[in-house]
Amino acid sequence: MGRISISCLFPASWHFSISPVGCPRILNTTLRQIIVIGILAAAGSLLYYSLVIRNKYGRSYRDKKFHRYLARVTDTEATDTSNPNLNYGIMVDCGSSGSRIFVYCWPRHNGNPHDLLDIKQMRDKNRKPVVMKIKPGISEFASSPERVSDYISPLLNFAAEHVPRAKHKETPLYILCTAGMRILPESQQKAILEDLLTDIPVHFDFLFSDSHAEVISGKQEGVYAWIGINFVLGRFEHIDDEDDAVVEVHIPTSENKEAIFRKRTVGILDMGGVSTQIAYEVPKTVSFASSQQEEVAKNLLAEFNLGCDAHQTEHVYRVYVATFLGFGGNAARQRYEDSIFTNTMFRNRLLGKQIGTTSESPYLDPCLPLEVEDEIQQNGQTLYMRGTGDFNLCREIIQPLMNKTNETQTSLNGIYQPAVHFQNSEFYGFSEFFYCTEDVLRMGGDYNAAKFIKAAKDYCATKWSVLQERFDHGLYASHADLHRLKYQCFKSAWMYEVFHGGFSFPINYSNLKTALQVYDKEVQWTLGAILYRTRFLPLRDIQQENFRGNHSHWRGFSFVYNHYLFFVCFLIVLLSIVLYLLRLRRIHRRMLRNGSSASLWIEEGLPPQKIPGAL
Repeated sequence: MGRISISCLFPASWHFSISPVGCPRILNTTLRQIIVIGILAAAGSLLYYSLVIRNKYGRSYRDKKFHRYLARVTDTEATDTSNPNLNYGIMVDCGSSGSRIFVYCWPRHNGNPHDLLDIKQMRDKNRKPVVMKIKPGISEFASSPERVSDYISPLLNFAAEHVPRAKHKETPLYILCTAGMRILPESQQKAILEDLLTDIPVHFDFLFSDSHAEVISGKQEGVYAWIGINFVLGRFEHIDDEDDAVVEVHIPTSENKEAIFRKRTVGILDMGGVSTQIAYEVPKTVSFASSQQEEVAKNLLAEFNLGCDAHQTEHVYRVYVATFLGFGGNAARQRYEDSIFTNTMFRNRLLGKQIGTTSESPYLDPCLPLEVEDEIQQNGQTLYMRGTGDFNLCREIIQPLMNKTNETQTSLNGIYQPAVHFQNSEFYGFSEFFYCTEDVLRMGGDYNAAKFIKAAKDYCATKWSVLQERFDHGLYASHADLHRLKYQCFKSAWMYEVFHGGFSFPINYSNLKTALQVYDKEVQWTLGAILYRTRFLPLRDIQQENFRGNHSHWRGFSFVYNHYLFFVCFLIVLLSIVLYLLRLRRIHRRMLRNGSSASLWIEEGLPPQKIPGAL
């Protein structure tokens, strides 16, 4: 009986022979069966790859799409301080009325130089944000700077209790001072900062260098606020959905002159009690009407790189930031009243009238609700007023307070403002923008100018007694008070004129959202500050990843990290096995033919003949 000698693909020590009778059953199968088996094996490997390897180690489109939503859910969970891969950062906001400390945390960077750190606000065991505030403002210690470190110690002790002790030395601490400190002389600012830089390292182990304590400008504060809002909204992430709004960006400092496309960022409008601020990205190169305008623009445009690699322009942003003192809701009302008082008293003296001097002959104010009474007191004199609730007339009267000029590309006070691409833009309005639309009118959220005007007109024209009755029945927001009701008419007109007249947004602009919070949480400028100031930290994690990759040969070639290579090798091996089995089957058939011929010669008594082609 013939035998098959098997030595191919095996070492010499494995050489052996088997009889066709003892061949595995698969050698007796047809070619079609072998091909079917090979296809099934390939399909099984593909199924394993798609269900196990890809789901476990890959990041699918769905994961990307819902990553920000899931992050919002986990943001409310208590921070796991036992996690050794968690990093921490501390930011102190030294404002005019008090100082607040915020503790942030983030996991190890994923190693992709195009991604930013995933920074979140730390939460304690009760799932509450780790925040603490003290009063008064730090500027109150201008005359005694040696007491500043004692003043701020309770905040730092609070942070030290929440940040794990083992992490203190690698936790950066930033102390940034805003409005209250800006008005102090430079010598007093320097004395306060010097006390902080000298005493804090003695009592705390946080990472605290000379550049970590400073007085920031209003422009910096606006940029940080813009960064914080866009980070929370996920506008710095890669484009992962065809429905994402994109914008064409030209980076002037980039060596690559070609435009890049990335997610559209949002602009912010923030109207406080004293000032109004606007900040938005300027994606394309700007032009100037004059050299003076260009000089002014240099102080209003900020260009910065949020990425960890200064040579990559993917996260380079050019942002316009302007702050207008005196254009906040309360300050504007004060300027309006000053104008009314001065003009009315002048007319009374000039014409011999007594308008507003008594409650029986009050000054008729179109910016107050119908029949409400108010008064202005200045220099020992009183001006009595009564509301007429004329919203359109109120808008007309306050327009001169915008201080607009005829020069092109200007806004409030004649300040330069680069053009906004209204058809491809989105803005969020905070503080008074939200209070004006929601507290009384109950229409916060998506802004519609036509609906807002109608609601404001109806409110202004409603009698004060009716408004009070509605207030008593709780028809307005819970934090709305009688002061809000009295000046809602004026502030509605002021907000409308600032937005459409001052900043030149068209009446049909539909991409403004008024909000108090983003994803149910108040976004502070400190989030943008910690994100910007820690932007180079991912380099440390990236370098560590590269070091481990260069010194771990097997890990570099394991299927976990190179599953594509593994899959290709698997297919090659599978194909080799199929080809080998086909070769064995062909050999087996030839031997069977040889065996049949030999038997025939033996039965006839003739010696067996050699058959050409036999092995």
